[in-house]
Amino acid sequence: MKKSYFIALLALVSIAFTACEDYETYAEQKEKERAHINQFIAEQGITVIDMETFIANDSTTDVSKNEYVLFEDKGVYMQIVRKGVGEPMAPGDREEVLSRYLEYNIADGDTISGNLYAASPDKFTCERKGDTFSASFTQGYMYGIYGSAVPSGWLVPLSYVSLSRIPDADGFQGSKVKLIVPHGQGTSNAAQYVYPTYYEITYMKKP
Repeated sequence: MKKSYFIALLALVSIAFTACEDYETYAEQKEKERAHINQFIAEQGITVIDMETFIANDSTTDVSKNEYVLFEDKGVYMQIVRKGVGEPMAPGDREEVLSRYLEYNIADGDTISGNLYAASPDKFTCERKGDTFSASFTQGYMYGIYGSAVPSGWLVPLSYVSLSRIPDADGFQGSKVKLIVPHGQGTSNAAQYVYPTYYEITYMKKP
């Protein structure tokens, strides 16, 4: 009996030790996330610029140089592909926004979701109070997967791009951005599992 008890105890200790080895602290998860982002930036040949340079360039990023501006307080990287015609939302504005998007898990290297070829775009309501944006999905793939909460990272570009439906010189309506979004600015899944996400997103107000 004593021998059997000793063997069982050793097995429990071994299992506990293995579990401890497999467990990652939140700090370790964030460090791994940062490594994934840095690797993605290097692999994609992205040139990172700071806010000072971004503002000096009339709040634009040079797509020909694959520039992304880093919002250091949020950890979000943004490339403006199209700013759209007109001005961004002003304080006090409330809009219904139509959006096409691609969502890609940087850590796993897999596309998570997207509606680029769906019959209808996703839709969310958005309100600006001062410099703060709040938004809720009301229909679409993101709503079906994650519920009504719009990732904070999705709202970062809205201070700099237009939602106007007026076509630009190339005939495009609305605006388009590319984003690298850390877990804290991402979806509920990204926050829970601590992974970074790459997005391509178009914004255009509902007629």
